[in-house]
Amino acid sequence: MHGVMGRPPGAATEKAATSPMMLLLLVAMTGVAPISLYMLVPALPVLATAFGHDISIAQMTVSLYMVGIACSQIIMGPLSDRFGRRPVLLAGLWLMVIASAACIFAESLPQLIAARFLQALGGASGMVVSRAIIRDLYSRERVGSMISLVIAVMMIAQMLSPLTGGLLETAFGWRSIFYVITAASLVIAVSIAVMLPETRRVRAGGSGFRGDVGSLIKSRTFVGYMLCQVLASQIIFTFAGGGPYIVVMQMGRSGAEYGAWFATTGFAYLIGNLFCVRFAPHHQLEKLIWFGLALQFAGSLLNLVWGIAGLNQAPPWLFGTQMLVMFANAFVMSNSAAGAISVRPEAAGTASGAMGFLQMGLGALLSQFGAYLGGHFATPVPLNLAIVVLSAACASTMIFLIPRRTLVLSEALVEQAEEEESGLL
Repeated sequence: MHGVMGRPPGAATEKAATSPMMLLLLVAMTGVAPISLYMLVPALPVLATAFGHDISIAQMTVSLYMVGIACSQIIMGPLSDRFGRRPVLLAGLWLMVIASAACIFAESLPQLIAARFLQALGGASGMVVSRAIIRDLYSRERVGSMISLVIAVMMIAQMLSPLTGGLLETAFGWRSIFYVITAASLVIAVSIAVMLPETRRVRAGGSGFRGDVGSLIKSRTFVGYMLCQVLASQIIFTFAGGGPYIVVMQMGRSGAEYGAWFATTGFAYLIGNLFCVRFAPHHQLEKLIWFGLALQFAGSLLNLVWGIAGLNQAPPWLFGTQMLVMFANAFVMSNSAAGAISVRPEAAGTASGAMGFLQMGLGALLSQFGAYLGGHFATPVPLNLAIVVLSAACASTMIFLIPRRTLVLSEALVEQAEEEESGLL
């Protein structure tokens, strides 16, 4: 009865779920694209000089990379539901290996930009497929903690990636960054080919891509969880877009000081994910989301009060309360993502892809909006107000799209289905 939908097909996946190597593979496949993004950032001025272009053109190696990440999510997720996690993931990573090698030999900035887009298109397959693999391997209530654990480990590497890129560029030139990325992506691809079993749930009926999309769009629960996760992520993008202008232009501080203060919010997000890992296995997913939503709204509202009172003209006030928001944000994002990909587990790739696409697409717009709020006003109040609105919108999705009665019923059905399927297996 291994064809029963809802459980991973085979004993290999059950062993993989408890393997420390699986955690390392999940971290590697999730982090390879974002780490590669940030490694190149310190070398952008050198790229502009080397190819004789304006820095704004060199910046396209980053901006179009983010477009590639967004496109990859909406493509690779549904493909992984149809053809399996392994083949789609391996195809994406081999594309990244080839594109990274092409970056090494790029003779012009347009060639480099095109290769970077393909690099992101392939590498981001790991971001979307990893969430689907987590849902394949773990029960609904453990998904949030596993996502948090992967994010927590990945963020440590991600925070070090700009420093690594800067050191490589200084010591060996900008092409050395792509030698390292090519080697790392090759090692990850080979490791996955050797050690990762197929985890996709065997489908009882072939509803296909249209059926998956249709059922997800019609599900208020999926839409609610997805919007909650996406809107929570926009708090990060909006603050990141406006923060530099507030600190440098309004407060008169240096860019280096802004970088140091901004790192505190990343650290708070990391700690929030670690706390989520600790508490998620022992508490209902919705309770953790509500805890995060309440704390997130309280922190953003407090930041607005500081702004109106004029206290946010000093970084400790602005970033102190933003750290509280980011700590809470970790609870909201990981657990709402877990809820979204658990609505229809056999379509976890499609759900993950839609969520990632909206997250990156809206993120590009709201980071620009945040930059406008930070750069065109004399106080941080407009940016503070925008974050309060986003926090309230997150809570609204849980209130209006996922009624409490539906939650209780869905939880009971999920638990009953999993018990029946485990018995059949």
